[in-house]
Amino acid sequence: MTEKVPHVSGIFRRRFGDLLLFGVTSGELAILIFLTPTFSIVDWIYVIQHVLVLAIAVTRRPPEVYNHSFSSSVAVVVAYAYPYAQVVYLRWVPGDPAWPAAGFVLVSFAACLSLASLLSLGRRFGVFPALRGLVTRGPYRFVRHPMYLAYVIADIGYNLQEWNFGTALLVLAGWASLLSRIRAEERILSQDARWSAYAASVRCRLLPGLW
Repeated sequence: MTEKVPHVSGIFRRRFGDLLLFGVTSGELAILIFLTPTFSIVDWIYVIQHVLVLAIAVTRRPPEVYNHSFSSSVAVVVAYAYPYAQVVYLRWVPGDPAWPAAGFVLVSFAACLSLASLLSLGRRFGVFPALRGLVTRGPYRFVRHPMYLAYVIADIGYNLQEWNFGTALLVLAGWASLLSRIRAEERILSQDARWSAYAASVRCRLLPGLW
């Protein structure tokens, strides 16, 4: 369900969306701190990202178009929940290491890519699919959804460090939600006049050279 933001209710919807983003990010930050016994450089990068998002939540521009449909809501909930579900599940059912050194490299790269994507998005970042302007700089010059690519790389990295059948299933559910979010976001972004030229220039949505 794609809707234009009515002028009368725009302020209310902006406040609700900003409050939601602030609340979700605050919760994520609290969970991150609670679940991390000792902080590595990667953990600090994610802390910086969460602080940036908190600032974005109180300064970002209102959307021109938004999508709060049930399917988008489910995809958002799954996308935000599955990384933490893996951590909780591993405490319940310990996993096995596959290739920890390679996993650390991938997780570190993913953290840097995620931060670069967030800095490129700036005040255009949001939870639900919405049109706040088209970003074509930074990592967005190479793929159309670099932040989601960072999530995929991080998932692979974390599972190389420790995994089991349950975490693999959670990752697949998370990736399905990311694909759903990509399709929903591109339907919104296609309403921007520059989208066609951008999509023709940057052909890959998520995986460079593949899709």
